[in-house]
Amino acid sequence: MTQSVTAALGAFAPGLPLAVGLSGGADSTALLLACARRWPGQVLAVHVHHGLQAAADAFEAHCTALCARLGVPLVVRRVDARPAPGQSPEDAARRARYEVFRAIPSAEWSPFALKDIALAHHADDQAETLLIALSRGAGLPGLAAMPAHAKRAGLRWHRPLLGVRADAIRDWLRARGETWVEDPSNADPRFTRNRLRTEVLPALEAAQPQFRDTFARCARHAAQAQQLLDEFAALDLATLGLPPSIAALRTLSAARQANVLRHWLRHHHATVPTDAQLAELLRQIDHCRTRGHRLHLRVGHGFVRREGAGLVWSAA
Repeated sequence: MTQSVTAALGAFAPGLPLAVGLSGGADSTALLLACARRWPGQVLAVHVHHGLQAAADAFEAHCTALCARLGVPLVVRRVDARPAPGQSPEDAARRARYEVFRAIPSAEWSPFALKDIALAHHADDQAETLLIALSRGAGLPGLAAMPAHAKRAGLRWHRPLLGVRADAIRDWLRARGETWVEDPSNADPRFTRNRLRTEVLPALEAAQPQFRDTFARCARHAAQAQQLLDEFAALDLATLGLPPSIAALRTLSAARQANVLRHWLRHHHATVPTDAQLAELLRQIDHCRTRGHRLHLRVGHGFVRREGAGLVWSAA
């Protein structure tokens, strides 16, 4: 069931001090306001200036004025978020932001030694993320969408507003006489997420008013299923050894082979195979029945090859 802003933030219990990602939009403005008032002197705001549009300076100005009024230290990091060839602008900007966030524990510019960061994603963001994952034919990790809490890169990540509707956040701000900035790119129909927000979500609302709760439940089920697959993969990999034994791999079903190989590549080499790459890797493993059979295959951003009786991966 979707929550109120007050209920969601009342249940929020991060480690302190806390960093809050602040874009200047309604969602992050509300999150910073609530956190700064609840934990005075324990909150750091982090604003990432992407430099991709003329309005970026206005975002920074809003964040600066807000933090000055609240007495919250603000760190502004300017990044080069221009997309690489074939990369979407949204993905490039997101990656640039997360690089800044991941640097927080060891950053000289951070006034706090902190390990907790709060992001302002809400229930509509979660629904959009799940729809995008479905449209791309994603597996369980994609269908799990965004977790409310996660541990990555030495940080504890929190999304306390994930159960709150976007319009409820704006109503909460208006009731307190607070303002925010609107990102002009949010109205650009070239971006898939914007088309979902303006065309698909209203249609879902009309047909199924509780779709946000339903989508959130689906994402939780996918996350639980993926956790089980990860646990099974870890057990299988412990049996296979490192490097994974080709002969031992062939004793597993094709589904378990695929599962343990994805786990090995993702957790030990930070790379993800495409479906086609994984299918070809499984095919070659099945044909690797003689000592002289060679295997050398592009997988993720590197190569898997046979080395003795096992598989090794190396970066391209």
